[in-house]
Amino acid sequence: MKRISIVLLATVLLTACVSKKKYLALEHENGEIKSALTKTQFEKEELETKFAIIEARVEAYNSKINSLTADNDVKMEAVGDVAVISNETKKQMRKTLANVDPAKLSQATTLKDSMNLAVSYNLQKSLDKSTINEDDDIAIDIDETVVMISISDKMLFDTASYRVSSKANNILQKLANIINSEPSIEVMVEGHTDARSISTEKIADNWDLSVLRATSVVRALQNKYKVAPEKLIAAGRSSYLPVAGNDTKEDRSKNRRTRIVILPNINKFFALMASTEQ
Repeated sequence: MKRISIVLLATVLLTACVSKKKYLALEHENGEIKSALTKTQFEKEELETKFAIIEARVEAYNSKINSLTADNDVKMEAVGDVAVISNETKKQMRKTLANVDPAKLSQATTLKDSMNLAVSYNLQKSLDKSTINEDDDIAIDIDETVVMISISDKMLFDTASYRVSSKANNILQKLANIINSEPSIEVMVEGHTDARSISTEKIADNWDLSVLRATSVVRALQNKYKVAPEKLIAAGRSSYLPVAGNDTKEDRSKNRRTRIVILPNINKFFALMASTEQ
């Protein structure tokens, strides 16, 4: 009997010990869960605050868009990948198109076609007034909204030189007249060379020569002919955009050129055209 009591007492004590360990473990686990819950709640509130800020920004942005589109004349429309124009610009464009050859106009099937045709018409008028006459040393091309004037290097520079010569005065003055008469355009001056290699004390290679020629023309337009410098861009293309082969003297001469690329700001362009017609 005494022996049985001892066994029962040991069993009860062992059970009590195990239960206490489980209790402590559960209490620890409960504390961790509460801590995680508190952290999650804090993160949730932080995310809600950030989301509210983003919502406010989106609402403000939408409000600005709505205020712009409320006025039909300033509503913007994308024209392919060329430009974004307003309805007011479209009105001015239609006025220009009324003067275009009907045969050419009939080929304009999209808004982009119409815009290109109108810009080409107005720019061509400007070029005609400039008295720049095309010959073997000057080529004028209009590709969509871009006017490109290629000038042979012999009209601007001495052989293998990047300094603008006095014989360039006439052509640069005419170019400056065009640029200065149209505030809505930017002008990129590109230097191009033939494929023959060059290396001197001051010129490392054709890249160097093409860039130096472009910057020389830009400086002349700015300093001598009073073209606003913010309208000018200088670029060197080396020999990698030839217009002819490089095997004959005649073809190499064609490749040695300076290209003047006229880039109009479409909306400003038509606005200014409208003001000159009134």
